[in-house]
Amino acid sequence: MKKYLLLLLLFAAFFGYSQQKQFDINWGTTTVLETSSSNIEIPAFNKKHFSFTYKKGITFFSQWEESTYIDENSVELSQVSYTTISSSELKDLPRSTIPKTPKVKLKNAIDRDNISAYLEITPIINDRGIYKKITSFTIDYEYGGGANRTNLNNQEIVSSVLSSGQWHRFYVEQSGVFRISKSFLNSMGVNTNVDPRTIKLYGNGGSMLPLSNSEPAPNDLQENAIHFIGEGDGVFNDNDYILFYAEGPNEYNQESDTNVNLYADKSYYYINTQGTFGKRITPLNQPEGEASLEITTFQDYQFHEVDENNLGKIGRRWFGERFDVENEQSFTFNFPNLVTTIPAKVKVLGAGVSETTASSMQVVLNGTLVGALGFAVATDAILATAGSFQNDIQLSSPDVTVKLIYNNNGNPSTQGYLDYVSIEATRELIFDGTQFIFKNDEVVLNPGIVQYNVGNATNVQEVWDITDKYNVKSVSNSSQNSNLTFKDVSGSAKKYTTVTNSDYFQPSRDATSSVSNQDIKGTVFLNAQGQFQDVDYIIIANNSYISQAQRLAQINRDKYNINVKVLTLNEIYQEFSSGKQDVAAIRNMVQYVYQNASEPSKRLKYLCLFGDASYDYKNRISNNTNVVPTWNSTESFSLVSSFISDDFYGMMDDNEGEMEEQERLDIAVGRILADSPQRAKDLIDKIEGYYGEEAYGSWRNNVVTISDDVDNPNWEFILQNTTDAIANRITDEKPFMNVTKIHTDSYQQQSTASGQRYPAVNEAIKNALEVGAIVVNYFGHGGEDGLAGERIFTKVDAQEIRNLCKFNLFVTVTCEFTKFDNPQRQTAGEFTYWNKEGGAIALITTTRQIFVTVGVTVNEELDAYLFNFGSNDYPTMAEALRLTKNDPSVAGINQKSLIFFIGDPAMKLSIAKPEIRLTAVNDLPVAEQTGPLKALDRIKMSGEVFDSAGTFLSNYNGILTATVLDKEIDRQTLGNDNGDDVILDFKTLGETIFKGQATVTNGKFDFEFVVPRDIGIPVGQGKVGFYSKQDNILDDKSGYSFDIQVGGINENAEEDNIGPVINLFMNDENFVSGGITNEQPSLIARLQDDNGINTASGIGHDITAIIDDDETNPFVLNDYYEANVDDYKNGKLSYPFRDLEPGIHTLTVKAWDVYNNSSTSQIEFNVRDKDEELVITNVLNYPNPFIDYTEFWFNHNSSDVLDVSVQIFTVSGKLVRTLNGQTSGGGKVTSSLSKDIVWDGRDDFGDKIGKGVYVYKLKVRSERLNKQVEKIEKLVIL
Repeated sequence: MKKYLLLLLLFAAFFGYSQQKQFDINWGTTTVLETSSSNIEIPAFNKKHFSFTYKKGITFFSQWEESTYIDENSVELSQVSYTTISSSELKDLPRSTIPKTPKVKLKNAIDRDNISAYLEITPIINDRGIYKKITSFTIDYEYGGGANRTNLNNQEIVSSVLSSGQWHRFYVEQSGVFRISKSFLNSMGVNTNVDPRTIKLYGNGGSMLPLSNSEPAPNDLQENAIHFIGEGDGVFNDNDYILFYAEGPNEYNQESDTNVNLYADKSYYYINTQGTFGKRITPLNQPEGEASLEITTFQDYQFHEVDENNLGKIGRRWFGERFDVENEQSFTFNFPNLVTTIPAKVKVLGAGVSETTASSMQVVLNGTLVGALGFAVATDAILATAGSFQNDIQLSSPDVTVKLIYNNNGNPSTQGYLDYVSIEATRELIFDGTQFIFKNDEVVLNPGIVQYNVGNATNVQEVWDITDKYNVKSVSNSSQNSNLTFKDVSGSAKKYTTVTNSDYFQPSRDATSSVSNQDIKGTVFLNAQGQFQDVDYIIIANNSYISQAQRLAQINRDKYNINVKVLTLNEIYQEFSSGKQDVAAIRNMVQYVYQNASEPSKRLKYLCLFGDASYDYKNRISNNTNVVPTWNSTESFSLVSSFISDDFYGMMDDNEGEMEEQERLDIAVGRILADSPQRAKDLIDKIEGYYGEEAYGSWRNNVVTISDDVDNPNWEFILQNTTDAIANRITDEKPFMNVTKIHTDSYQQQSTASGQRYPAVNEAIKNALEVGAIVVNYFGHGGEDGLAGERIFTKVDAQEIRNLCKFNLFVTVTCEFTKFDNPQRQTAGEFTYWNKEGGAIALITTTRQIFVTVGVTVNEELDAYLFNFGSNDYPTMAEALRLTKNDPSVAGINQKSLIFFIGDPAMKLSIAKPEIRLTAVNDLPVAEQTGPLKALDRIKMSGEVFDSAGTFLSNYNGILTATVLDKEIDRQTLGNDNGDDVILDFKTLGETIFKGQATVTNGKFDFEFVVPRDIGIPVGQGKVGFYSKQDNILDDKSGYSFDIQVGGINENAEEDNIGPVINLFMNDENFVSGGITNEQPSLIARLQDDNGINTASGIGHDITAIIDDDETNPFVLNDYYEANVDDYKNGKLSYPFRDLEPGIHTLTVKAWDVYNNSSTSQIEFNVRDKDEELVITNVLNYPNPFIDYTEFWFNHNSSDVLDVSVQIFTVSGKLVRTLNGQTSGGGKVTSSLSKDIVWDGRDDFGDKIGKGVYVYKLKVRSERLNKQVEKIEKLVIL
């Protein structure tokens, strides 16, 4: 604690010093804020300080670093300059968001002890009917507001009460006084043969935990005082029992404006029977003296609320009764001993759903119309509209009926929904035969001594003070007085309940009542040796996902040498929320770990939520996926304003938790989006593959950027301009990266029955993903079904791509691409992430509609952090997103919270380290080169490998991939939708002159190739890109050089009139033409030519594949070809086909050498549907005959792991050996040839069998299809 005391003293030195800052607001023209379903045009200024929400309107924000905390209450506004703005110039700005005077907010914005000041001001005001906009202003403020925050910076590390002893739990569903009998405890398995005075009750009540970090919440089970009848003799007799006050789950919550717990319907309490005597209810210490206030009445709050319907399938507001055909419904309440002279507070909340007409709901109370709720028309972006009625109404009868009458204004398609009806009425403090809770608000307003008078109290044994639910105090009525009076201290809120033996509530229990010992708080910092160790990373998982979470933890321990802890939701809830689901419990646990680090620099860094989430916390919908809950906003109707966010779990400071703009992420948060244990396994398999040896390759030098086309010329040009600028910046800052630009509008648009489409763009995206890219960044419109209105990347595409082990980070700051919280509609983003054999390793993506302007700002900042411009030390992907959200340019944008990181938050991009250098061309040092690389020149390039400090690595050995590129190509978009109005001039990578491999020996390498005839003849700067993987070590390097010129032609080149040799196979190089495949076979082509293969994409000179003579739809394969190691004359390509029709197909491949001589080759294959039938062919054993080793071969059409059995018989039918095994299918293997079963010629006892002819039966079974096939063949043993 000494370090924090020192910080306090340091902060004290800053108190009282006034600071001043001046700001200018440079207004420009209006801006259009567009999402996929809505747009709004409003006044605008510099986007780095501009923010808009429908609730708050336009705000100007600014963030700057500070050395210490500011006093948030000290801000003063001065020197404000205005200029008028007409009502027409306000355009679509909601007038209700414009205040009469500027609203100023100055807050501390803290992330990992980095302190900033965050300012927010409304820049437009309505000054008595005249609209004005601020052009400049000054603020004054002082330091000193953070001293109390530092005191909260450390919690004591203690063990949970659950760490030892025997524990059992039960639950209640309402608040009140409960009775526990001995038989009930016995039914739970509690040992009642103990001294009853040791029995203890624990539990924290059923209310939802506060979302705000500043609100106190227990971080362990709290002991509750109980009244144990009959414990005095030290024996638990059969007629002894326990009385206690329990808080049920349904208590009014102001943060969410609900009476029903959002997360749980049960409030759990725990029994422990060991150790010291338990806490007991003690008498209320009544003050002496005269009472200054006498209470004979109380406020009785009653409600009707049922949570059954979420109207938009978003947000945390749920609704109950539906009004359509049945447009009238009534709800009754009873208030015995009603005080009719004091008005009751009546509140009705509801919502209407109508796209065409407004509707309303009348409120009729005891036959009298008292008011109505109005519901506006819903829009594309607003799925429903809320209405409310709230008024003080005089009640004349204790029986109250509230009738609600829905008026659809003649539109039968509209619907109304009830949120809740609540009535708070004043009653006389008279016992009516049943227990009741009472409070009186006058007590709060009148400090001193208060006297309560409870009438008709003969049957009231006690009154309990339940203000502190853990330490209940009692007032006894042992004399059975009819008028029970007692005194208490007033001036603060107090709450009491009557206790009568005629009305106790009974608890309930689950089928399993016992609770295992656990101790998150006491053990989370302990390593395997029981010593303190700071925690770097926490993974939170559901019990059924724990094995895969543990796999992920070990992967990160091995890869990054970090301390990872895996915790289950059940354990977290037991300790931090008394056994019930609550999002704040998860956050509080994370905060406990974060705040108890040994020093600030060693605080928790990463949090992984291991599982899917849903808008339904309580499993009311079918196929729900609430595996690990996410935070939901109160706004539940707007696709723009409503959002879910995992950021809630990463904000650790005490002024956070309400998801306001000034709140800053302290922890990088990610989510493994698994909706089943099998899905979890598949995703962790992908992560293992991403780090595995097969994932090392030159694709790690690739980045793909994709832009939407321009449908609206007035502003949508920003989509392709921003994307192009991002691509150029990555190229400039990370020149070893090869950035492929896919500007949709640079391809030919086609009109179809389904609308405008870009089939070539779909193909380009899929091909670029399958070639492999470290990052894929799309910017434009999107939705749950895919990218762009022209459907350039769809759910089907997401499932078809096959880039196994070349998984990318897929960035889509677009609308709803990964709206994963609706289990009833799976999205394109989810399919991209779930794809087992391709797709993304992680997503930076959105779950709601987002303004395009927000996407521009976020994209610009994200890439700077993701690629860490100016450095070769890269943050994790989730950390890059955290830094982006905390960046001053993004800080004030509310929509930043709907951007998610899907994936492992500790994962870094697999970017190769520097550096590989080109040192010589044709044995001349690079610096001495004078001429260009000419067409048909035979070129030798040499280079060396260095570490990041520039030291030559003489012990480096490995395999290098070199890519030689022609000059950059100048291109233009086509203006498909807007003619020449919006044309983008842009540059793309030059065509590939050569791509091949070379051996690196002792840090040096060289390779040769012949420059294709198809290069661009004008001389210009080319590029050489390098990638190398070290032998026997999972380590790679990259490099580049622009020190080459390309152009011209070698007029003296040798002649070559012979085309390349092409050998074709399907799935496996043992494939024989006419064999079978599945619907997604891979073409394998081996090519050979004395001068090498042309990949320079000259017109008509591409490597192409044509299926069934369909020459109008060729597959261009240039990017898939790579020359062999140290041999530019030979090379290979592999291309995955997608969804081929069952039947016999002919495949023709045409390739050109660098002299533009061509050859063709053809192969035939038979596609059999793997989802309908299992087929095997070409069954044989090799070698055959054999002596002591043979393999059993067969072709099949499945990508699954198949069960294989081989039974070997003598010719007379005697079984001599059975061999069982599986094919190495699924996952990484696409081969249709199996040779997984081998035999040594011995019987089941290991004895060599005799020479001769034998018969074998090969059986193959698919568990998925529940089908089996078999073939019989012969073999010979010599």
